[in-house]
Amino acid sequence: MVKKIAVLTGGGDCPGLNAVIRAIVRTATHAGIEVIGVRDGFKGAIEREFLPLGLEQVSGILPRGGTILGTSNRDNPFAYTVVREGQTVQEDCSDQVINNLKSIGAEVLIVIGGDGSLNIALELSYKGLKVVGVPKTIDNDLFATDYTFGFQSAVETAQEALDKLHTTAESHHRVMILEVMGRYAGWIALYSGMAGGADVILIPEIPYDIQKVAKAVNDRKARGKKFSIIVVAEGARPLGGEMVVERTIAGRPDPIKLGGIGAKVAKDLEGLIGLETRVTVLGHIQRGGSPNTYDRVLATRYGVAAVDAVLAGEIGKMVALKGSTIATVPLAEAVNRLKQVPLDDQVLLAARKMGLKFGD
Repeated sequence: MVKKIAVLTGGGDCPGLNAVIRAIVRTATHAGIEVIGVRDGFKGAIEREFLPLGLEQVSGILPRGGTILGTSNRDNPFAYTVVREGQTVQEDCSDQVINNLKSIGAEVLIVIGGDGSLNIALELSYKGLKVVGVPKTIDNDLFATDYTFGFQSAVETAQEALDKLHTTAESHHRVMILEVMGRYAGWIALYSGMAGGADVILIPEIPYDIQKVAKAVNDRKARGKKFSIIVVAEGARPLGGEMVVERTIAGRPDPIKLGGIGAKVAKDLEGLIGLETRVTVLGHIQRGGSPNTYDRVLATRYGVAAVDAVLAGEIGKMVALKGSTIATVPLAEAVNRLKQVPLDDQVLLAARKMGLKFGD
């Protein structure tokens, strides 16, 4: 019988993290298991930043955004940045993580994170650490699960922005471009664009032709529509071109920070359509705020399922949504495999049938 577990949140924050932590602590406590929180992702496991988590610590956190534990997307224990003799170097601190967790009596580590954090968890499992994963990312790009928590809340935030952009676009007879997150997958753009009444949706999975985007806008003008709404995923790219990279950030699992595609589309489009074009970059607003109902329920179910997996000895697994059921899948099947929008996706096909354009 497992007596003590540890839990950490890694990677970017998103709505629902606290709901998972709460569910883990409540489920574990009722099962007689002690829970230790790890501060600031894997950094806390390296630096021994631990805190006990009981019912009192998780009381009232269900609706809160962010994570009470803190998080980090830079502190990979296999390449941890340290200063030695005045020089910055990267060291393998993975053994330190394992030893630190053993020293506090933690028998299993639950890692709540996206592809980067869960890949670290997988590598630690190869070294003997018992881990269970919980899928988290607003991008919904994790393989082996139908949905990640945080995605639906991010979509709702983008949809609400589109509702507001509609009124100003119509009033001023402008083209409004909303750039949303998603990295190399177009799930947020597709779902928010459909829910928010966009006219054009540009996603990484479908390279766009700017002439066809212009035609979609001009066709609306010809029908008396003097405004258009375009949703652009940050990873979208023109036909034969590349994604727009804002900058690279050392120390992250993926150092590429995307950004700027909305401005590029606006610049390339404005001369072709004869309408003013404005760009809104939603950015980290999509990560913030209280989780919606769907994500609260899904995150709670994931937290309960993670403890169930610990109790059942399903180590090296990730809890995953399959249809309406929470299942477990091997971590090795879930990481390093990007889940993009398939061209035969039912939401994508429905959007096409309604006349939404994707620049192809």
